[in-house]
Amino acid sequence: MRRLLLAATTALILTGTARAETVAITHARILTAGPAGEIADGTLVLKDNRIFAVGAKVAVPAGARVIDATGSTVSPGLFAANTRLGALEINALGNDVTADNDSVSAAFDPQYGLNPDSVLIPVARLGGITRAVVMPVSSAGGGGNDEHSDDGGAEETAGSGDSPNRSSHLFAGQALVVHLAAGPDMLMKPGVAMVVPFGQAGARAAGGGRGTQIVALKAAFADVRTYMKNKQAFDRADLRDLGLSRADLEALIPVVQGRMPIVAEVHRAADIRAVLKLAKDEGLKVILAGAEEGWRVADEIARAGVPVILNPLTDRPDSMEILGSTMENAARLNAAGVMIAIDAESSHRIRETRYNAGNAVAHGLPYAAALAAVTLNPARIFGVADQVGSLEPGKLADLVIWSGDPFEPLSRPKAIFIGGAEQALTSRQLQLQDRYKTLNGAMPPAYVK
Repeated sequence: MRRLLLAATTALILTGTARAETVAITHARILTAGPAGEIADGTLVLKDNRIFAVGAKVAVPAGARVIDATGSTVSPGLFAANTRLGALEINALGNDVTADNDSVSAAFDPQYGLNPDSVLIPVARLGGITRAVVMPVSSAGGGGNDEHSDDGGAEETAGSGDSPNRSSHLFAGQALVVHLAAGPDMLMKPGVAMVVPFGQAGARAAGGGRGTQIVALKAAFADVRTYMKNKQAFDRADLRDLGLSRADLEALIPVVQGRMPIVAEVHRAADIRAVLKLAKDEGLKVILAGAEEGWRVADEIARAGVPVILNPLTDRPDSMEILGSTMENAARLNAAGVMIAIDAESSHRIRETRYNAGNAVAHGLPYAAALAAVTLNPARIFGVADQVGSLEPGKLADLVIWSGDPFEPLSRPKAIFIGGAEQALTSRQLQLQDRYKTLNGAMPPAYVK
């Protein structure tokens, strides 16, 4: 019986349904990323997995565990806006972020392949990441921060692929929000966006040039609207041929209704304009990802009210699509009034998100804007800002206690809370370091000849 009770209690803790202890973090510099701004010497109270109170004059509840954070900085947990965490380990050994199937593209949902035991997750967590968006990658390549577009060439963008159903390759699949707390279930919210590659990758997906893709997308959206109005005829096979499977048509209904945004993976200014026009013509909500030349059309992006996910360190013109890249992209977009979110080069380096934010500050982005770009803005963009993204009463207690400023590379997490539960400050890499940094006494078997 005791074993059964222990197992049940452990399961409750791992799934986050158990109520966490009350914790009071005192004498901290608190970066709320919310209306309260920065509090030079404040107290933050966590209760029942959520933020109970935060401010300069907050009383410590009786019986609370007190953490004296004198000299430390408390920030919201960082929110990585474009990752493959939990769905990708090593590219060469396969992944769960790509669908190469004529019947499943827009309907592709990476949640079913998530692995909360991925060794990349603790590394990201030690970089202050507590929530992340997992995005699928187009089978045509060139999408996302783990699959970079290349210069291509005419042979790669004209008539590529031999699929009888090119429409199914237009969509990479659905993005989802995850948390990085230890436990068996990392899913927070599925279906937060539909990922669509544009530019050269989009042309490859469509089996032609850029114009081919735009026409194909318009046709696909027209098919979805036809399907919505004629589902019974579709069931009777009494409807014209549609270019997508039923699963994909169903998945795209919230997109054409403007309830689910598309994440447009796009790079050059001309392609950004094409995406903005397509969105206006079709009544779509759009999030731009990449947008290395976004600064060139910043005013147009701002007028359209479209947010941008970007890597502020991209400044090397290693393809014809990003000849105008600059490390001032983030600052210029922000100055134009565009909501930005900052990401990193790949999921294997997602811990560097905070470094990228710091570098954006060094290139003109205001500090408060950089903090929002890695906390509240991604939460807003993907519809979970009512739960996470800032240190405000009522929100889930996602926070990091830093030894110094979170954008300073030498700062380290002293404590990490996700949903009110304190996380272990370890990873496989640190465990291996501890195992082999001293080899006194008997040598491990691998060292014995």
